[in-house]
Amino acid sequence: MPRWLRIALLCLALAPPPGAARAETVLRAVLEAEIVTLDPYFSPAYITRTFGYMVFDTLFAPDSRGDFQPQMVGSWAVSDDRLTWRFTLREGLRFHDGAPVTAADVVASLRRWSQRSALGGRLMAVTASLEAADAKTFVLTLREPYGLVIDTLGTTSSPTPFIMPERLARTPAMQAVPEIVGSGPFVYSRADHRTGDRMLLRRNAAYVPRSEPTDFLAGAKVVKVDALEIRVVPDGATAAAALQRGEVDYMQYAPFDLIPAQQRDRNLRVLGFTGPHMFIGHYRFNFVQKPFDDPAIRRVAQMVVDQQEVLDGLGLDRRFSEPCDSFFICGSPFATPNPAAPTDHAIEAARAALRATGYRGEPVVVMAAQDLEAPRVAATIIADRLKRAGFNVDLQAVDWGTLLQRRASRSGWNLYAVHALGLDLQSPLTNSVINFTCQDSPGAGFGCDQRLPPLFAEFARAPTREAQRAVADRIQAVVTAQAMGVPFGQFAQPAAYRANLTGLIPSAIPIFWQVEKK
Repeated sequence: MPRWLRIALLCLALAPPPGAARAETVLRAVLEAEIVTLDPYFSPAYITRTFGYMVFDTLFAPDSRGDFQPQMVGSWAVSDDRLTWRFTLREGLRFHDGAPVTAADVVASLRRWSQRSALGGRLMAVTASLEAADAKTFVLTLREPYGLVIDTLGTTSSPTPFIMPERLARTPAMQAVPEIVGSGPFVYSRADHRTGDRMLLRRNAAYVPRSEPTDFLAGAKVVKVDALEIRVVPDGATAAAALQRGEVDYMQYAPFDLIPAQQRDRNLRVLGFTGPHMFIGHYRFNFVQKPFDDPAIRRVAQMVVDQQEVLDGLGLDRRFSEPCDSFFICGSPFATPNPAAPTDHAIEAARAALRATGYRGEPVVVMAAQDLEAPRVAATIIADRLKRAGFNVDLQAVDWGTLLQRRASRSGWNLYAVHALGLDLQSPLTNSVINFTCQDSPGAGFGCDQRLPPLFAEFARAPTREAQRAVADRIQAVVTAQAMGVPFGQFAQPAAYRANLTGLIPSAIPIFWQVEKK
């Protein structure tokens, strides 16, 4: 028998029988919370955004440097006066129902999204028209030059401008879409979703990735597993135990106190984050109640904040945390030094500064959210330091829901702590600590400075990143001088995963394309 024939017969013997299916490769993940809201515009919740990036796609997306790259867009051109922007979609885009993605879908999606997004609303406010020129081309015509067109179309700030079919995008903005149909690398099916238990997202076999290398949210999105199963697990300790046993492959937020043990486990890996992928914490003041209606007294409170003490109080490994005085996140495109930030945090200096103000012993109600670790610890620490500096402090333990209800009132509170993801705070136009108009901010007790709205508009008109950074620096100077919010540190909450996973991208938004399970 010829050698080639023997090899052929051996291969035939080892081959699976006709019709035999190989075992599916399923990546099992525990995310920060259950995915409840599926309409990607309907909620600013981070978990809804995470779902959106898996199932939908965007026109542009940021790379790891923060530069925006085309994603669904194939090419675009801008007129010399920078008023007319012409975009053409790339080839191969199809929704999960098989329909091609068209310019009409894009236009309808952007119009609906802009009604739910402050950043989108700003773009529409300077838009003369947004129309589909043909099946693959849409044209944005502006009333005046706007320096953030691409940044807006590619923003990660939640809600994110994901593209959906026109028939769904015509759903009123205040009403959830009746079904979920995207064009992204994973496919959602209601039949694979068991509320309170798990959601199965299957690989989109028809997805045509870009040719560029994967770089954060930009470039190729190549799914290397058959399905992504998102488990609902009630708490971090239970999820960590499931990860250790191999019942799940990935958990988005590893509990801080368990990270050392996970780092010692040869079957596990810990994934840390830097720059805008970290959280940054802030103290927020009530500007309409004494004593913090007085900027001089707010500046004293600003003095007592020792970021390193707060970060140490949280028990954070210094590899995953850092002090940061920038309002636009250290390591982000708009981060600049903040020379106006206090450098002397000594209680004695704060006590002397307080005596020089008009403080008359008014109570300072500090709300401490007991169900969120970082706000609870941060509020407890500042309450102690304010008291030692001479303030009459009333530390009140509440849950986060109660805190939000009380925050909506102009009275009954003076200070609380909160943290948010750097991706959402890195731009002056998406930074919730400072981006308030002077018309709508006082109702919730938040402050406003009349110099800020014109600066926000100037930032939006700035034609280059350098010009935008210069305006951001001026915004930061006003915010710091008025003590509109005080950072208490920048920190990451690492992910943990099984060692047999490769290709994970270090991102605060969990990304599961490029991931292999061996």
